[in-house]
Amino acid sequence: MAKAKSAFVCTECGAEYRKWQGQCTSCREWNTLSEVRLATARPGAGGGAAAGAARSGYAGALTREVVDLAQVDLGEVPRLSSTFAEFDRVLGGGLVPGSAVLLGGHPGAGKSTLLLQTACKLAQSRRVLYVTGEESLSQVAMRAHRLQLPTQGLKMLAETSVETVLAVAERERPEILIIDSIQTMHLEEIASAPGGVAQVRESAAALTRFAKGSDTVLLLVGHVTKDGTLAGPKVLEHMIDASLLLEGGADSRFRTLRGQKNRFGAVNELGVFAMLEHGLKEVKNPSAIFLSRTEEQAPGSLVMVVWEGTRPILVEVQALLDDSPLGNPRRVAVGLDANRLAMLLAVLHRHGGLFTGDQDVFLNVVGGVKVLETSADLAVLLAVVSSLQSRPLPRELVVFGEVGLSGEIRPVPSGQERIVEAAKHGFTRAIVPRGNAPKRSPEGMEVVAVDKLADALEAL
Repeated sequence: MAKAKSAFVCTECGAEYRKWQGQCTSCREWNTLSEVRLATARPGAGGGAAAGAARSGYAGALTREVVDLAQVDLGEVPRLSSTFAEFDRVLGGGLVPGSAVLLGGHPGAGKSTLLLQTACKLAQSRRVLYVTGEESLSQVAMRAHRLQLPTQGLKMLAETSVETVLAVAERERPEILIIDSIQTMHLEEIASAPGGVAQVRESAAALTRFAKGSDTVLLLVGHVTKDGTLAGPKVLEHMIDASLLLEGGADSRFRTLRGQKNRFGAVNELGVFAMLEHGLKEVKNPSAIFLSRTEEQAPGSLVMVVWEGTRPILVEVQALLDDSPLGNPRRVAVGLDANRLAMLLAVLHRHGGLFTGDQDVFLNVVGGVKVLETSADLAVLLAVVSSLQSRPLPRELVVFGEVGLSGEIRPVPSGQERIVEAAKHGFTRAIVPRGNAPKRSPEGMEVVAVDKLADALEAL
């Protein structure tokens, strides 16, 4: 009997090594190599390079002609609506036939609930196959009954073997194929446990090849690690066409769906859902839920306008400064980059004349939103100043702008649309970069354009 061979594969980049080592020389990450068993070659599987190419289909590919890029047909790719407008927004307009979409999130975020709602509604007019590897069919049926979903027409399969799933898919020919989850799938020829690097990579590759060849929409559920990244090899994210992350804590009824990769639309698009008794319900106006402020004016509270994908969203940022008993004061930022907060406090000291080196600084973005862009810089600094001086800011004030290291206020993209969105929600005063100042302000809105941080502090 031939001895089973093994290799060590990096879970971050997918690089393979013959023996274990502490650091991956490809991506420079430590302790990311895991051992996988390799499938042994079958006797008589040889036959020369030409025979191998013919068996794998490469011989036919060698006869194909190259095509000039200008001659490629630019016909519109048809999209299938997921029945959720927020889901379609993140996808770039809907589901694309032949695409592979990976949906990740923490346990309890609502991944299976969102896909089950989508599958039940789509099954009323299209062929949908839902493959569950984590739950039994009765468990899925009970959830559908609890959510009061239409169950007629939805084809279900409880299976973890990729070969069996592909055989059933060949027979049923579904338009949408849902795999819940990819970590439970396994191939018989791979001698490792489900969820391992080799199993996840090869299972996803086999399912993706089927989707591309049959124009089937493939929706994969993926687990995440404790730091919030998708579990499995990093090459998994390169195989699929779109990578979506469903975020939201167990103590919050709101869920945010963010696009991290999308070959058919914009990245960093944001969809907002509310977890209710009958499942996830899309939120049409996210700014309204993020602006549920108290009637009493408190120091350190300010509204800013952030740009998520293709639309502006108004969110509230809160700052709290307190005398620190420590030699090294704390800098805590929830929803913002802590390193950028430290940089902004240095700019405030150098160019604003306000010292915060003896203060503990706590910053929070209300609603659990994660702000990834630099347009929140000016709002963060003005909220810090408000808390430092214990002076509340006007409720009708909205602020956005990027702050440079020399104290200048830089313009941000889509400034006009941000101002219009703030005016729609009743804000009457805005402090913005001079490069974003409109030629004509919206009715009832006073726009104050500033060039320097000192100008913004004086405008308060």
